[in-house]
Amino acid sequence: MPQRIEISRDIAASPEAVYAAIADVTRMGEWSVECEACEWHDGFDRAVVGATFDGHNRNGDKTWTTQATIVEAEPGRSFVFECRMFDFHFSTWGYRIEPTDTGCLVTEWSIDLRPESALEYSATMSGIADRAGRNRETMSTTLERLAAALEG
Repeated sequence: MPQRIEISRDIAASPEAVYAAIADVTRMGEWSVECEACEWHDGFDRAVVGATFDGHNRNGDKTWTTQATIVEAEPGRSFVFECRMFDFHFSTWGYRIEPTDTGCLVTEWSIDLRPESALEYSATMSGIADRAGRNRETMSTTLERLAAALEG
């Protein structure tokens, strides 16, 4: 059963500035707890639907790389990508950006699509048994760091 998690935070920056930061996946390592770096696949250098990139992740001594495909790229509004490993679409991540009087409300969300049969392998590979709890924690930190980078 897919599990969706959403975390929101007000950021005192324009929706366009927030989108530009989020959609530049090469900057993800600046604010993400788990994703250390992202790099575009050959032929891509910006966020457009269909663009692909690798996400290099770490939890302690555990490292893994996922492949992502952008499925939604609406400047100032939304950015969504599907994550795969071994050609298996295991999660979808996104950001929704809504203008406010002081900047915007940014919602980071994820949908965990792993079947029960993949949970043990995933926990062993990443060192994270409670993926939902970990995502809630890291998403909050990601949004805090994003805000600090854009508001400072």
